Amino acid sequence: MKLVIAATGASGTIYLQRLLAQVDAKANEVHLVMSRHAKQVATQESEDFAIPAHVIEHDDNDLYVPFVSGSARFDAMVVIPCSMSTLGRIATGSGDSALLRAADVFLKERRRLIVVPRETPWNLIHARNVVTLLEAGAIVLPAIPSFYSRPQTAVEIADTVVWRILDQLGLPNPRAYRWQNDAEQTSARPN
Repeated sequence: MKLVIAATGASGTIYLQRLLAQVDAKANEVHLVMSRHAKQVATQESEDFAIPAHVIEHDDNDLYVPFVSGSARFDAMVVIPCSMSTLGRIATGSGDSALLRAADVFLKERRRLIVVPRETPWNLIHARNVVTLLEAGAIVLPAIPSFYSRPQTAVEIADTVVWRILDQLGLPNPRAYRWQNDAEQTSARPN
C-alpha cells in the first residue's frame, strides 16, 4: 500500500505515534507530512516522538511531493490528528500546503481519505464541515477511544482508535480487540 500520513497541530500526537508504529513501513510505502504546528505539538506532548525507519518525511511547504498530483498512484491518506481548522480547509478545497493539496487530490481522485478530528466540542461550522467531507467521500473517524478491551494505559487507549484506522485502511491488525459474545470473551480473557 502507498500511504500518506499527515498531522496537524491538534492535540493528540499519541495517535500519530501509535499509527506510525503499527503500520509496517517495510511492507508499505509510507509518506509523512507534518504541519509546522504539528511538529510543535509533538515536541510539547511527547518526549520521545520519533519517526520510524523507512517512513519518508516531507516538508508541508513542498508542493512537489508526489502525492499532491492526481497522476501519482497512492492508495490512502490519513490526517491524524486533524484540527478543526484543517478539516475546514480540506472541506473548502484549500490547497496551499502539501497536506491540504494532497487531501484535495485524494478527494477528487476518489481515493481513501481518513480524517481523524480530535477537537471537541464542535460548533455548527465544524459539524457542517464534517458533513461536507462525508458527502465528498472522506471517512471521518473522530479520535474517540473504546473501552471493550479494558485498556490500562494511555497507549492502550490510543490504540483502540488506531485499530479502527487500520481496519479502514485494510491493513493487518492482529492486536485489535474484536467484539465477541460473552462466553467467547470469558474464555479468551487472560486471567
